[in-house]
Amino acid sequence: MSPDLARAFREGHGLVTRSRVLACGVSPEQVRRMVQAGSWVQVRRGVYADRETVDAHVSRKARQLLRDRAACLRVTVPHVRSHESAALELGMDVFLPQQGVTHVTRPGLQGSRNRYGIVHHLAPYLPEEQVTVAGSGARVLGPTRTALDIARYTGGRAGLVAVDSAMRLGVTRADLAVALEAKTSWPGVRRAREIVGLADPGSESVGETLARDLVNSLGFGRAETQFGLTDGRRTVWVDLRLGRHLFEFDGKVKYMRDAAAGLDPSEVVWEEKKRQDFCCGFKLGMSRITWPDVMPSGLVAARARLRREYVDTCTRFGESIADLEPYRPRTARRRRAA
Repeated sequence: MSPDLARAFREGHGLVTRSRVLACGVSPEQVRRMVQAGSWVQVRRGVYADRETVDAHVSRKARQLLRDRAACLRVTVPHVRSHESAALELGMDVFLPQQGVTHVTRPGLQGSRNRYGIVHHLAPYLPEEQVTVAGSGARVLGPTRTALDIARYTGGRAGLVAVDSAMRLGVTRADLAVALEAKTSWPGVRRAREIVGLADPGSESVGETLARDLVNSLGFGRAETQFGLTDGRRTVWVDLRLGRHLFEFDGKVKYMRDAAAGLDPSEVVWEEKKRQDFCCGFKLGMSRITWPDVMPSGLVAARARLRREYVDTCTRFGESIADLEPYRPRTARRRRAA
């Protein structure tokens, strides 16, 4: 690889346009051979990535981020990345749709149009709403604007995930309210305002946000996040509490994370069982929620099961947790490292 071509890939963070490749002296036939050999991958028409870059983007979020970066290399008009495309650059959690698209916002009148998998949002934005992402150098709308744009445009659970994530990054409910006040006439503002009212940064992942939304939909009230218990020797935190019933979201990631830290998988499961036994020893019930439960196809069955389990706990132990006050931790939980 020539120094000019190597610099082109480096400046593009592993991506390069066809025009830049040809300008570096590579012929169309050489490009074809590189793609056929698998050394380069055509991420988008006219944009290539080297094999190392593609292999490094394993997760669905990472793949979408790569596609977004490739797409933005083809957008020639002034723009900033926005919505889920900005969220991925900012490291926010997102609930991606099955068919991912790239979002850019351009100055102009309000409106949106989809061109070849890139949604162009024509909307004004202020200089202070923009952020340059360290590392990639991408110009994006910041977490406050991004979360509200997703809440306005997509709404529902995707909006709730985005607002929860922005708040975990330090955006306050007051920040969100002020930003909404400046956009009272924009489409979807009422929906965004409702989502902000439901947001809770205590849910620490996409799965936990979706689990909270599911529990709140049961009709028994609003769940408390990060409920803690301690006996003076051991302190345990649970994702959600409603009355005397606990709800824990179980994703493979947390078990894989512990296993990656050197713990035997069977020990990880055993420790989780002891943790549940510790909690239920305070005369509490517990439900486990998994990814199939929070997917659209599993919601009806999950609600029915969780209602049964919650009502059973109320029948056995009541709803008040006044007796647990001596066992509540006096300090807030330290947030897990990302």
